[in-house]
Amino acid sequence: MQLTKHGHACVVLSDGDQRLLIDPGAFTAEDAWRGATALLVTHEHWDHFQADRTRRALDADPGLEVWTNASVAGQLEGAGSRVHVVGPGDAFTAAGLDVSVHGEWHAVIHPDLPRVRNVGFLVAGQVFHPGDALTVPEVAVPTLLLPAHAPWSKTGELIDHLRAVRAERAYAVHDGLLNDPGLAGVAGLLGERGPGQPTPYTRLAAGESTDV
Repeated sequence: MQLTKHGHACVVLSDGDQRLLIDPGAFTAEDAWRGATALLVTHEHWDHFQADRTRRALDADPGLEVWTNASVAGQLEGAGSRVHVVGPGDAFTAAGLDVSVHGEWHAVIHPDLPRVRNVGFLVAGQVFHPGDALTVPEVAVPTLLLPAHAPWSKTGELIDHLRAVRAERAYAVHDGLLNDPGLAGVAGLLGERGPGQPTPYTRLAAGESTDV
């Protein structure tokens, strides 16, 4: 299986001619959608999901299906049975890959701001995309997609999250709002200049791929 990053929180997992697209939002270029055979959306925020773009993709490809939470599904009314509502504990197959669902809520941005639903997806027992949450699945996670920067997080929490998940490797996602010095600062604290954690951490550039 190949992992390709498409900017900020969006990735594509490819296996043969199957392409599983996850969280294409406002920072996602059009080429990420090309050839997508299934779509996973963790939550409704603009940097992970665009309702109009998703509707256009569903109209253009009658075979495209979406798995997401109830809040996102409510913004895709009219797509019928092609939009599947899932929650923690659910399992399904998308783009020929087995997927399990972990987590239920977006991380707290501020107590005065309402939380939205957020589901994380573990794909093929290999790659976990948590969306906007630091969910720790109750199963082994070989490859963790780590939200490297967000209004709701601090780097110390990321270090503790890596310690808790103990993935074999971690790749940065959710880093579209950081400049180069910020990216280097986060990488240093998660690596050799930090207090220590067990997981090798890497950042893929937009369009860069790796085998997982």
